[in-house]
Amino acid sequence: MLYSIESGTKIQNIPHKKDYERWMNNLSSNDLIQIEAELNNKIDKNDVNTAGWMPGSDWTGTVFYPIYEACKKNVDQAAMFFGLIVYKVFMDRPEWWSFGEYEVDGRPIGSKTYFKLNNLPVI
Repeated sequence: MLYSIESGTKIQNIPHKKDYERWMNNLSSNDLIQIEAELNNKIDKNDVNTAGWMPGSDWTGTVFYPIYEACKKNVDQAAMFFGLIVYKVFMDRPEWWSFGEYEVDGRPIGSKTYFKLNNLPVI
């Protein structure tokens, strides 16, 4: 489950839904299952996860490559689609997670960082 600390609410909708659905139409259900499994495997190992760091910089030969193909090999759209898939995976998890946008060495990371909430929010 995904929780917005800023608004104090449970997140139940994906942002940029039209883009998400358009790109999702170009992704096979088998590819999506493999992508979600890989993301959940990575998430299971950490209480803090930064979306942009999860897939690595070269998706060639990975389960994430079909995201790039689903976006007609547009790097910027693939990055956005990947971020939306990550967002949805966190929404669908059984434990509570929140997120924010942070910096490293004074520079914006450029993607959302998700962190597990140990104290469940009251909603």
